[in-house]
Amino acid sequence: MKRRHFNALALVSCALAATGSFGSAQAQDTKDPLILVVGDSLSAEYGLKRGTGWVALLDERLKKDKLRARVVNASISGDTTSGGRSRVPALLQQHKPALVVIELGGNDALRGLPLDMTRDNLATMARLSREAGAKVLLLGMEMPPNYGAKYGQEFRAVFSTVARAEKTALVPFFLKGVADTKDPTALFQADRIHPNEAAQATMRDNVWPELRKLLAPR
Repeated sequence: MKRRHFNALALVSCALAATGSFGSAQAQDTKDPLILVVGDSLSAEYGLKRGTGWVALLDERLKKDKLRARVVNASISGDTTSGGRSRVPALLQQHKPALVVIELGGNDALRGLPLDMTRDNLATMARLSREAGAKVLLLGMEMPPNYGAKYGQEFRAVFSTVARAEKTALVPFFLKGVADTKDPTALFQADRIHPNEAAQATMRDNVWPELRKLLAPR
């Protein structure tokens, strides 16, 4: 069955805004394992009330399931994989995470950056994270059909290729159930680019199964 996608304006990544958003550890015990989220505006609560984004909802889910872990949101609106690659070494040294969630790549496509560069940046971030002792979860993205079927397939393959090569966990499409619905505009802000508050739980739930597998055994 043909996949439905959001229209050209409802792109899968963040806008090219430069607003930064850094979270802080949300649990009391600093001995708990730390989950580091490195992303763009999809994770940085762009246009949302603070505490309503999917990363904040992830923290709530951890508490609901009585899983001891801290969450640090190091996402910045407008970031690319190059930006993430440059920031990751310091973030790893500062936070010493047990798990790194990488949600980047959409802005690379919006800016027309070479896919080889995106692939190399993601692979480097994954490799550096693993070398620092962290497990890695990569969040895959897709582009709307107006980019062309060939480009869409190649872009989608970047994430699966990196996940296989670097032996990371993968969420194939981070915006599943948000950007591919019959009326995706209902789950986007007025700019038709950024998911609204109603979409955040779905985004969290897309991440949760793979993230849960990487946490301590039940």
